[in-house]
Amino acid sequence: MLNTQEAQSASAGQSPLTVLPPTLRMASMPPPKKIVPFYDPDEFEEFVKEWVPALETRYTRVERHGGSGDHGIDVAGYLSQQKLDGEWHNYQCKRYSSALTWSIAVVEMRKMFVSAWAGHFAVPTRYVFVAPAISRALSRDLAKPTGSKAKFLAEFDTAKDKCVTVLTPVQRQEIRDLAAGTDFSMFECVDLDEMLELHSTTPHWAARFPHAQLSRGPEKIVPPEQHGEFESRYVQHLLDVYRERYPDTISNLEHVSGVAAADAHLKRQRVAFYAAESLRVFARDATTPEYFEQVMEDVYDIVVEVADCSHPDGWERHGAVMNAAGSVQLTPTILTPFVQPSTRKGICHHLANMDRLIWCRKGEK
Repeated sequence: MLNTQEAQSASAGQSPLTVLPPTLRMASMPPPKKIVPFYDPDEFEEFVKEWVPALETRYTRVERHGGSGDHGIDVAGYLSQQKLDGEWHNYQCKRYSSALTWSIAVVEMRKMFVSAWAGHFAVPTRYVFVAPAISRALSRDLAKPTGSKAKFLAEFDTAKDKCVTVLTPVQRQEIRDLAAGTDFSMFECVDLDEMLELHSTTPHWAARFPHAQLSRGPEKIVPPEQHGEFESRYVQHLLDVYRERYPDTISNLEHVSGVAAADAHLKRQRVAFYAAESLRVFARDATTPEYFEQVMEDVYDIVVEVADCSHPDGWERHGAVMNAAGSVQLTPTILTPFVQPSTRKGICHHLANMDRLIWCRKGEK
């Protein structure tokens, strides 16, 4: 079983990029679903704060409030610049060894209404219980807003919570009226599996669970018919290759389509470039930029030696570099499984786009 210290060390990484040693890749590591329940309350709140921005709701800001004097707010998502005075959502984090039940949840609900009545914030329009495990009974209760409101109101007058027992009868009635006028469909709970699936689409996943596979891969990008402006440098380097190889027929980019070998070659290179571009976009959204940069450096460290050797012409240099790229041993990270042969070739063109690889050199032909 995973102890608390091990669980925390397996969470957010200290480095922006986590390298997986072969022993770790081969080891039977517990899945994220087994790690999260061992987080302490503070770490669990941070995990929730990472997850909330990935929801469909577009918040102006997501903030943690957990701690003494939080008035029952753990993670708040604001829908306006008014923050707690405007429309907002509360994500109430509950990490227990057992499933979250109504008896625990209702205490937080009462605390929320008391705090809203006291003027600490406006009643949230959405209140989500977040826990590693939710009891089925609680899920059923919250799935019936009318019934859950009736149950809440029936229990309110006999509640023994300190925040309620200190109230006067008049104050209790005012808070009861506030609850009675609230739509209880605002209360809901979320399943850990659902949280993990969405969390895996965030850049935090790779740092928190470096041993776990990402739930999705790069989306294929088909090269547009017209070259994009950001392709200009690597395409120019390829045009230099074609001019050198076909000096009598190619002098500009428009001539390339008239030479079958050059035309087919350019199309393949653009497919490769966009394969690498799709990996870059995926890495940007699902990890951090350091992961794609590591792939680029791995490829560059090997192919630059091939590129710097003497070659008859740019065509031969390009071909030799492409062959070398296919055999590069990549640093093992969570991104590595998504690096395909075409991606490796495309990485070379990204490097050429930065002028780090140049195919034609004076005096070779």
